[in-house]
Amino acid sequence: MTKEFKIRTKNKDVFLRVKKGHFATMHSHTNYFIDVTTQKMRLSEAKAVANELVSEYRTNTIVDTILCIDGMEVIGTCIADELTSDHYMNMNAHQTIYVVSPEYIQGGQMIFRDNLVPMLAGKNVLILAASVTTGKSALAAIDAVNYYGGRIAGVAAIFATVEECDGHPVNSVFDPNDLGDYQSYKPHRCPFCEQGEKLDALVNSFGYSAL
Repeated sequence: MTKEFKIRTKNKDVFLRVKKGHFATMHSHTNYFIDVTTQKMRLSEAKAVANELVSEYRTNTIVDTILCIDGMEVIGTCIADELTSDHYMNMNAHQTIYVVSPEYIQGGQMIFRDNLVPMLAGKNVLILAASVTTGKSALAAIDAVNYYGGRIAGVAAIFATVEECDGHPVNSVFDPNDLGDYQSYKPHRCPFCEQGEKLDALVNSFGYSAL
């Protein structure tokens, strides 16, 4: 596994921390670990990411609720703050936005308790993820919103390898073009494994655990 390096943008607070190696997520094997920990937890970086994402929704999208997965609540709150600020046209008639997170039950299915359902039912819901690569987590969120009677306002992420998920456009700050040689494989078709290359780490939305 290589040392961590940064992929920078014109905004000093918007960048990716990445490591190159052989990593296993829940749904795939990849040759990069993309570390978005500080973007999710450091206010200055969360605000910067929110500013990058929010332009897609300021003037043409009604957002009543932001559904945060992968621990994206801080960025979600920053997006809600931007979308309801006085200096931008707000498509939301109530001038406020709910920021919610799902509860998970066995098998990874998302559920929402009865007191949270009104924040989804009949609402325009923006799904916010740390990354959308295989799309399975985002698709689970879309299914949950549809089940509880919400409408999908969009899908947003810090990093995404797909341009749409279940027919909904995916808006991201970074994509594989920023990495150049990014690769993702199904676990049983991973060429690194076929060549006997050991995993460097197990990866999920909380971070990585070196092996």
